[in-house]
This record gives sequence, structure tokens and C-alpha cells, in this order.
Amino acid sequence: MKIWVDADACPVVIKEILFKAADRTQLQITLFANHAMRIPPSKYISFVRVSSGFDVADDEIVKRVEQGDLVVTQDIPLASEVIDKGATALNPRGELYTTSNIRARLNMRDFMDTMRASGVQSGGPPPLNQADRQAFANNLDRLITKYKQS
Repeated sequence: MKIWVDADACPVVIKEILFKAADRTQLQITLFANHAMRIPPSKYISFVRVSSGFDVADDEIVKRVEQGDLVVTQDIPLASEVIDKGATALNPRGELYTTSNIRARLNMRDFMDTMRASGVQSGGPPPLNQADRQAFANNLDRLITKYKQS
């Protein structure tokens, strides 16, 4: 299992959890972003800088991801694409995207886009809190343990 991270919008605290997990579990983690990013020195952590543009990082992740890999993203269309390839998608709040919930998430995303386009202000997601961080760490550990046991 490799872990791929859509790093442009990934909170720093989640990246730190991933960095610790990489060294602890000796699993390869690759971050993708369209701007320079500082990563700790580790043979298990790498960074790919992609060019600026719509979905460039997402497209690169989809190109590389394989069945059984994990993708960390809050981008619902990206999550859908990696699920279709047999990978797992986890968002920074610890929610696991699955074949049974991704279609509803896509529909809600499209609905909210339509609402915003018509002038309705939807706010945005609340800030990441301690419960979100814990949910992410717990689901990450569970997924890694499941992989290591198979």
C-alpha cells in the first residue's frame, strides 16, 4: 500500500500525522502540490510538485494510484476516481469515502456548487478540530493495520 496525499488543501496537522505514520509503519507517502512544500527528511516521504492548473495534482494522483492504495483528500471528485480504481479515500476529517457514500457526496457537492453559483452563500466547512484530528488518526491507523495484516 502506498499513501498519496492531495497536499494543496491538506491541513498541516494532518500532514504531521502522516509524516509520523510513514516512519512508524515504513509505508511510502507521496504528497502532491502545485507549490513548494517542506517535508521532513525520510526515505518514506516524497513530494511531487505539479504545475499550476485545474486538477493537475488530482490527475497525477489518479495516474499513479493502484488498487489497495490510500488517497488522503477532501476533493470528492478525486475520491470518486480513486475508489473506481479500487483504492481507498480518506478525508482530513477522518471520513472514509466508500462506494456506498461517494455518489451522495458528489450529488451534494454539485448541489452546493449550483447554490453558490446562484448567489447563495454557504459559508464553508468549520475549522478542523481535535475530534476531526483524532478521527483521521484512528481511521489511518485502522487502514494501515488492516493492510499490514493482509
